[in-house]
Amino acid sequence: MIFSLGILSILFWVVFIFLLTLISKSVYMVKQAQVILIERLGKFDRIIGPGLHVVIPFIEQPRQVMWTYSKTEGHGKRYYNVTEILERIDLRESVYDFPRQNVITKDNVTMEINAILYYQITDPKAAVYEVDDMPQAIEKYTQTRLRDIIGSMDLDETLVSRNTINARLTEILDEATDRWGVKVNRVELQEVNPPADIRVAMEKQMRAERERREMILHSEGKKQSAILEAEGIRAAQILEAEGQAQSRLTVTEAESKAIEMLRVAAQGDPLPYLIAMQYVKALPEMVKGKDDKLVVIPYEASSMMGALASIKTLFDKVG
Repeated sequence: MIFSLGILSILFWVVFIFLLTLISKSVYMVKQAQVILIERLGKFDRIIGPGLHVVIPFIEQPRQVMWTYSKTEGHGKRYYNVTEILERIDLRESVYDFPRQNVITKDNVTMEINAILYYQITDPKAAVYEVDDMPQAIEKYTQTRLRDIIGSMDLDETLVSRNTINARLTEILDEATDRWGVKVNRVELQEVNPPADIRVAMEKQMRAERERREMILHSEGKKQSAILEAEGIRAAQILEAEGQAQSRLTVTEAESKAIEMLRVAAQGDPLPYLIAMQYVKALPEMVKGKDDKLVVIPYEASSMMGALASIKTLFDKVG
């Protein structure tokens, strides 16, 4: 009796474990943006998407695929690749980090390039059945095409044409991977490292170029300053000359008006008056420093006296 109970207990646990295995092999919960490829007796049958699904155990099985993908550590600052056997295929945009590789430019300079690829699976069936380990296949194809692109460019062109290289790679890869059911959204070159001696030479060249530009800017500044200073001096001289000319013109006009007034007032030639005025102005200079000496007035001064008498008469008329 006890022996029969032991056998029944063993049979119960065997049946329980079998049922659990049967359920685990027949019921699948698929998450959003994931799919599973179901094969019936080794032949592709259907793709099951998000939700709860039941399959025929042992007859229908999910296809297991070898898949390489990139994971991050340190808050996404560093990528590393992992290869696993998976049943579920992720349909979200994925990131694949290519290891560094050596490429040779058109002018025979060897440099290291590290690229990163963003892709998305559009046809899971083609991604599994058309190629083995699709991310690895894309990596090898990208490396080959990258060597071809860099090999057609000089070093200087390579260093300044990163966006051009990214666009060309994206176009080439998207066209080539279309039959694999993959959409390559973009390719980005993370690092482009020339050899150490080339980097040192480039740094020296850049430093010399910066110094040359600084000297040019300094010279241009001095030149512009000299031009502005010369233009300022010239403008000041022009203004001064114009001021002097205007002053002379004003004085001349005033003298002309005065002479005209004298001519009208005297009703004759104003020349004797003008000569007498100039003589009177010069007389203090003539007797300057001669207080204890006899001053002799020339004979021609008699005409001046007559002019002074005329001045008196003129002022009497004006008054």
